[in-house]
Amino acid sequence: MKDKLFAVIDVETTGGGINGNRLTEVCIVLLKGGEVLDKYTSLINPEKYISAQITALTGIDNDMVEDAPKFHEIAKEIEEFMRDAIFVAHNVNFDYNVLRNEFKQLGFDFNRKKLCTVRLSRKLIPGLLSYSLGRLCDSINIPLINRHRAEGDTDATVILFQRLLALDPEGLVFNSFLHAHSKQATLPPHLSAEQIHELPETPGIYLFKDKQHKVIYAGKAINIKKRVLSHFYDKMSKEYHLGQETYHVDHETTGNELMALLLEAEYIRKHYPKFNMAQKRPGITYQIISYINQRGIIQLGIGKTKRIQDSVGTFYNRALATEKLEQLCDKFKLCPRFCTLQSNTEKCSHYKLKNCEGVCDGSEAVAAYNLKVTEAINSLGEEKPTYVIREKGRHFEEEAFILVKEGRYQGYGYLDADVQIASIEDYETFLKLQESTFHTHKILNSYLRKQGEKNVTYFENGICALEDEMDTQFMIV
Repeated sequence: MKDKLFAVIDVETTGGGINGNRLTEVCIVLLKGGEVLDKYTSLINPEKYISAQITALTGIDNDMVEDAPKFHEIAKEIEEFMRDAIFVAHNVNFDYNVLRNEFKQLGFDFNRKKLCTVRLSRKLIPGLLSYSLGRLCDSINIPLINRHRAEGDTDATVILFQRLLALDPEGLVFNSFLHAHSKQATLPPHLSAEQIHELPETPGIYLFKDKQHKVIYAGKAINIKKRVLSHFYDKMSKEYHLGQETYHVDHETTGNELMALLLEAEYIRKHYPKFNMAQKRPGITYQIISYINQRGIIQLGIGKTKRIQDSVGTFYNRALATEKLEQLCDKFKLCPRFCTLQSNTEKCSHYKLKNCEGVCDGSEAVAAYNLKVTEAINSLGEEKPTYVIREKGRHFEEEAFILVKEGRYQGYGYLDADVQIASIEDYETFLKLQESTFHTHKILNSYLRKQGEKNVTYFENGICALEDEMDTQFMIV
């Protein structure tokens, strides 16, 4: 390490996420062979408002930076000062990305090798309760003066870095972190490389957890390790903050993508993770409902709801619900007016449905009409099938299955590939019960639309039946 040039850096910013952050102060100290060569420090006019919260933290207010140089005025000076140096910072990805974005706004590509003193400290000074700069300095007796100002934090980081160099005289740890294929600089500061190394490269779900082991993000993947790492390559503000709060990564292999999707939905429902945006809100469904109107006629209609509940039928959008109503109307000779397919008219005159037998004008008896409506409703009940989807298991001697009973998702399980199954009860022996929700229904219907029925086995009265033609657009309820 004696021949390498290091630039130890700390920046202060306006806050507002990685992409919205603007520099308010920078300090850079050059080291070579463990010795300080030079120092550069400057306030910077961020060209945006500094909030009271940031001022309370850093002491830097709008008046202090009003006459300070703007970044574009000192960018060349900064680049030349630290040219050919390895970028070093405590929690390096933050400082590096903020500075890189400033150069990017000027049209320049800023790239440096980087080292994180948080990660180096975890490796070379293991066992501490906290690796934040303040706590770390307290633990190993490093003076930290003028906290949360660029120069004060940089001076402390320089002393820390010098001690870390002394703890690795052969440079083995430093060189491993600087290796071209090392992911050390990419990983969040609190996450050990060993946790990532142990992740499998198979389908399943993964959970990011905070310091208290609370789930803050749940995701699914075809390749768990590759997907987890992709979060840390992403420079979006959300991904950065996710990384900063992640201390642990857990996983569960599933053997197939469908099971991973269903488990992801279950973990999001159960833990309501902070960084998951999708699947937190119940989706809107459209349900075909029936009621008796003032004339005693059983009338059909479409209702919008956020719950999956008992109804004649439930669909993901109004168009599908309307299409199904039209099919019922045509097949059972129902009146478009009393299926809410036509309004503002005493006698139906639908442009497409022409076989109404006259309940609207009194030429068909209400009782006879209601019998047809009842028959139509019963036909929809028959479209709620019982079936099992069989998929790949977690290893070659195992199969996974998903059970849907009378149109409602029951859960999943695993069984040996050579187990003989003849009835639903046989599957229920291995079943892990799960909650049936809007999102699980959507996942299963999407699977059926894309994959067809090659992996599907239907059951009638609990016994394996021949596969019939099913309308897979009809939502499982």
